[in-house]
Amino acid sequence: MSGTMEQLATLVLSQAEWSQNLEHASESQHLEMPLQSRSSTWGVPFSWFILVYANDRMEVVEANGQILTVRIQIPLTAARSRAERTLKMLAAMAPDLDLLTDLTDLLGWLEEFGEVGMLELDYGPVANRVHPDDSPADVHMGLECLAEGDFTGAAAAYRRLANRWMPIRQLARAN
Repeated sequence: MSGTMEQLATLVLSQAEWSQNLEHASESQHLEMPLQSRSSTWGVPFSWFILVYANDRMEVVEANGQILTVRIQIPLTAARSRAERTLKMLAAMAPDLDLLTDLTDLLGWLEEFGEVGMLELDYGPVANRVHPDDSPADVHMGLECLAEGDFTGAAAAYRRLANRWMPIRQLARAN
């Protein structure tokens, strides 16, 4: 480490503490694990909202009154479980939905990882346009309605979701 970060580290830790922590960190098995990511420009794919709930750990990053991003973190095991449960329901109730294909692909990606890990949904710069975001709740409400055979309720939830994200996705085409 060099430059400003080294100066900051010496303010917080003694050289002995720094060396000890650095040695401990370099012995970690997790250093070998690569960071895996999926990205989407000008929006969050609706299938991703299936994996998160309002009570999951959320971090809102702000600066100068602007929301820079919102991150929602969940354990990989919970994400897989939510995806699997929803896939079963969609296969039975709405096998023609694109959401079924999207979620199948997403679950396949999640299954590439071990049991230990976290999944993070990071809104990036679009967070400032949607936070606080009811999209996860709308997706879950729509799926619940679908499971109960309430197609009107499912359509209303989808309409709320689409109305929230359509203006943001249109920015990709703006001149």
